[in-house]
Amino acid sequence: MLKVEQLNLFYGASQALHQVELEARPGEVTCILGRNGVGKTSLLKALAGHHPVQGKIIWEDREITRLKPDERARRGMAYVPQGRDIFGQLTVAENLQIGFSVLPRSQRRIPAEIYDLFPVLKQMLRRRGGDLSGGQQQQLAIARALVTRPRVLMLDEPTEGIQPSIIRDIQNVIALLRDRGEMAIILVEQYFDFARELADRFLVLDRGHVVMAGDGKTMDAAEVQKHLTV
Repeated sequence: MLKVEQLNLFYGASQALHQVELEARPGEVTCILGRNGVGKTSLLKALAGHHPVQGKIIWEDREITRLKPDERARRGMAYVPQGRDIFGQLTVAENLQIGFSVLPRSQRRIPAEIYDLFPVLKQMLRRRGGDLSGGQQQQLAIARALVTRPRVLMLDEPTEGIQPSIIRDIQNVIALLRDRGEMAIILVEQYFDFARELADRFLVLDRGHVVMAGDGKTMDAAEVQKHLTV
């Protein structure tokens, strides 16, 4: 289980996160909701090791608060950033192979399952990443993270700018990964219906504070929507 305790994050004199607490368990999707600019991406980057924080981040009963991003990745944490950050000049195959960097040499291969989850990628292995559509790039970004064999998968707004058919495909992949019970998934999302269908747990951020949290089945849609609308 990933557990966050009393997390504070500062950008200079400005505080972006205030006493945030979070749990993410294998076999569950934890959704982080909120308007733009409330700290959702900052929280994911803090979990991935890209920002120093105050508080504790505990993964598999060991504190990792001060570990570097590559050390966290080697411990099974994968981060798919908002905007995807694929390498546009590299081919699809080369982008996938980037995931090898955190794996021991004996595991440096692309699992066949990647192409079962994202069949379109198998047809485009020699195509440059920058030539893919937005939805295809998002699938590639998630696939690249899965190549690392993560036990925590962190996704930052995977539906942003994606056509509805691919949104449904991505939703199905997330649900499949969750239902296997081997991976904890943390999903940052503004698309409420997408989040509600997947959430086992949820928390809502507002100005860096957790203002709602609980079991996904008991999520009060009207109350959550108040914190998503401008």
